[in-house]
Amino acid sequence: MQPQPVMLVSPLAERNWQGLCSVLEDVLEDQSHRELFALELGSGTGQHVIHFAQRIPFITWQPSDIKEEFHDSIKAYIVATKAKTVLQPIHLDASEPWEKWAGLPRNSCDVILAINLLQHSPFKTAEGVFGGAGQVLRQNGLLLTYGAYAINGIITPSCNEDLDRELRKMNPDWGLPDTDVLRQLAYGNGMRLERMIEMEDYNKCLIFRKF
Repeated sequence: MQPQPVMLVSPLAERNWQGLCSVLEDVLEDQSHRELFALELGSGTGQHVIHFAQRIPFITWQPSDIKEEFHDSIKAYIVATKAKTVLQPIHLDASEPWEKWAGLPRNSCDVILAINLLQHSPFKTAEGVFGGAGQVLRQNGLLLTYGAYAINGIITPSCNEDLDRELRKMNPDWGLPDTDVLRQLAYGNGMRLERMIEMEDYNKCLIFRKF
């Protein structure tokens, strides 16, 4: 017998999904009459995508991750919750050129999510996320990134400074990305930073729209 996939639990995901879901519901409210397609980059355990699917029924969700154990966890959540609008997870390395994004066609996504991904990645991944989003998002599509950020080179408050230090200890290429750098990266890929929303625990949700 095959061992049953295990549902992994991230306490952080359990704590922040509701705030994120409210932002999604708010920015997509005017499109709730349409069937939308959303790609989540770095889905991790699968908790976010499952919670979002339960609350926002007009979106078909495509989870993705580079780690196989997370694929198993996402599959286990899909089975346990009988989620009808969450597709099977795909292997996707967001630092790769978009042509390697699991065969996703150009202009195929309405929404792309990257939750706490840019903080735990080298800058090459940020370049890949924005480069790929500029290609696979439809016109007016949205890229949402979430986490702690530096603002014009300054990190506040001290807990975010500590987080930045911890991340850089784990990997010198990691750390809090700067919103201004991301804004320029977005603009170079046909997107503009539309909103910056203050979230819990000194995090922010950045909303970029493809023009």
